[in-house]
Amino acid sequence: MKGIILAGGSGTRLYPLTKVTSKQLLPIYDKPMIYYPMSVLMNAGIRDILIISTPQDTPRFQDLLGDGHQFGVTLTYAVQPSPDGLAQAFIIGADFIGNDTVAMMLGDNIFAGHGLKNRLKAAVENAESGKGATVFGYYVDDPERFGIVEFDKDGKAISIEEKPVYPKSNYCVTGLYFYDNRVVEYAKNLKPSARGELEITDLNRIYLEDSTLNVELLGQGFTWLDTGTHESLVDATNFVKTIEQHQHRKIACLEEIAYLNGWISREDVLKVYEVLKKNQYGQYLKDVLDGKYLDVLH
Repeated sequence: MKGIILAGGSGTRLYPLTKVTSKQLLPIYDKPMIYYPMSVLMNAGIRDILIISTPQDTPRFQDLLGDGHQFGVTLTYAVQPSPDGLAQAFIIGADFIGNDTVAMMLGDNIFAGHGLKNRLKAAVENAESGKGATVFGYYVDDPERFGIVEFDKDGKAISIEEKPVYPKSNYCVTGLYFYDNRVVEYAKNLKPSARGELEITDLNRIYLEDSTLNVELLGQGFTWLDTGTHESLVDATNFVKTIEQHQHRKIACLEEIAYLNGWISREDVLKVYEVLKKNQYGQYLKDVLDGKYLDVLH
């Protein structure tokens, strides 16, 4: 499976923070925001990742992440000239996807929770075994801001509506999507919405009407954060800081994920440690290598 991170957009809601940099390069506690979606794709076992951003921000992501070898992945880059909708990612990334299945994640989303990796692996298996698409639902207090899923009495998804005036539930579709290869052709045949965008909701609706859309609810024990406002940026930083300090484990430590997946060696991690050993991120990598955490023992 291939992976796409959509890290475009103008970020005007976060001005003046984003006047000279991409939103996805802003810090969330001790890591750039882009680390969080990368960690989700890596935890799903995806090693071939395309980062799509604006013409001016793409070189900045390349400066930060390079070709991805230090994380045991292969990173490539593409430009989205103008923000014409989330579904456009599959048109821009068509050659990258080729005949493969694909996961797409928004660059400003953060997921955390025990058991998340198993949910991700199941979504990959769902797409690769020809069962269609998987999206993740999450309860929100302001459903009019999101794509909202309606369920029947048996809990089966029966409709999806983008930013509804009268929401039929409080469960929104989060910014993480797994698709079979049909998604490329579906995206190419979409018509722009009233706001002139190729809507991801329209794409998901095709799978829903085909009875091949799996809506996985992320309930108690899972956290999803959409960092699109100044307030949500602070909330995300405070959440990550609290979890890391109390659980003594990092969220979205890419070197740790790559090391535990067997994608990079102990020597590779030690090189990073030598650069970062004066801060707590570097010390954490050393603790991982020293077997301080029982689940990292090989």
